[in-house]
Amino acid sequence: MNKIAIIIKREYLTRVAKRSFLLTTILVPLFIFGFYAILIAIAVKGGNETQRIAVIDEANLFNGKIEKKENFTFQFITNENPVTYKEKYVQQGYTSYLYVPPFDLNKPSGIIIYSESQIGPMTKGSIEKIINNAIENKRMLAANIDPARMKEFKSDISINAEVGKGKEFKKGASEVSYGVGFTAGILIYITMFIYGMMVMRGVMEEKINRISEVVISSVKPFQLMLGKIVGIAAVGITQFMIWIALMFVLQLFIPLIFPGLASQMAAQTSQNPTMQQSGMVSTIIEGLRSLNIGLILFAFIFYFIGGYLLYASLFAAVGSVVSEDQQEAQQLTLPITMPIVIAFVIMTKAVGEPNSGLALFGSLFPLTSPIVMMGRIAYEPPFWQIALSMFFLVLGFLGTTWLAAKIYRTGILLYGKKVTWRVMWKWAFRSS
Repeated sequence: MNKIAIIIKREYLTRVAKRSFLLTTILVPLFIFGFYAILIAIAVKGGNETQRIAVIDEANLFNGKIEKKENFTFQFITNENPVTYKEKYVQQGYTSYLYVPPFDLNKPSGIIIYSESQIGPMTKGSIEKIINNAIENKRMLAANIDPARMKEFKSDISINAEVGKGKEFKKGASEVSYGVGFTAGILIYITMFIYGMMVMRGVMEEKINRISEVVISSVKPFQLMLGKIVGIAAVGITQFMIWIALMFVLQLFIPLIFPGLASQMAAQTSQNPTMQQSGMVSTIIEGLRSLNIGLILFAFIFYFIGGYLLYASLFAAVGSVVSEDQQEAQQLTLPITMPIVIAFVIMTKAVGEPNSGLALFGSLFPLTSPIVMMGRIAYEPPFWQIALSMFFLVLGFLGTTWLAAKIYRTGILLYGKKVTWRVMWKWAFRSS
């Protein structure tokens, strides 16, 4: 056990001291923070340019009035030729010119909007919605239906969800659960690849440099493999903890970078009472409060470690049989990476249908459970499913470690021979 601890310490300190570790540990949170800062800046300052649109309404569709909509200001033009006016609307300070000719109310056509450059699809869709609402109002008036009364019949209900058993229920938020589950699943998916490949490259480098031959003279191959896997896992956990701490610190700078953000949101809330009740920010905060954060964090740590150990042992086995041929390494890692990709695909379905048969299978099968169960965990699946999934994952890790150890002890000292998975299976199941 002392020898394994020495190998773990060596792997950990060697990788943590590298410049690449320091750069990625610092730059990744800065990149994420910068990305969200740009999004906030766009949301706060971007897209506020008002478009002034000239309107010639020969059909009297709007009755001389269109309420200002978001970034649109409409000005009705009279005593102008609709054909020649398209040549001078820009000189009068308008960005676009909307022409509504006389048309059959049952078959509206011929409406044109002129602009110097292509208008965006969002702008076009907003103007079309305004026109369609006006046509619908005209049709209702023609049928002796009061448009104001019709609005009273429309419904825009939002269902309140509560989750629990017996007498204990708490407010639920499926959208927040979806986002948390999807984010957690992607993080596990990425770490599987990054740190699994890191283990494989580390084994390959030591084999190419003949370092493993010297080390194996003092320790058993299994001890070397296990020490390397656990050491790199410790590096990954350290990096995650630093990322979380840095992101927490960096978010404190958001009010300093955008000092008017809070006041602007308060102004928008006061102007629009609906935002106060069903705004995105308040919905997210309430949704996060309804989640079992302790369970999510515990599951993330467990599935991160369990999934990493399961796949890292397989990547280590592949690294032990490959010398310098990168193409050979890619071919041998394909059977390992395929279950990870399949798990990601299942997870994208599981976050939308967390109780489906496919989601249950994916969260129990050891090769897919680290990713799929993290996609479901925010929905709080039954305890027996979580316990069974963790039990199967532990068995899977023990099985892959046993399998990889038998391949590793033979492959790490083998040079100059191209190995296939068929040969590796023979090594794994031959009697000692």
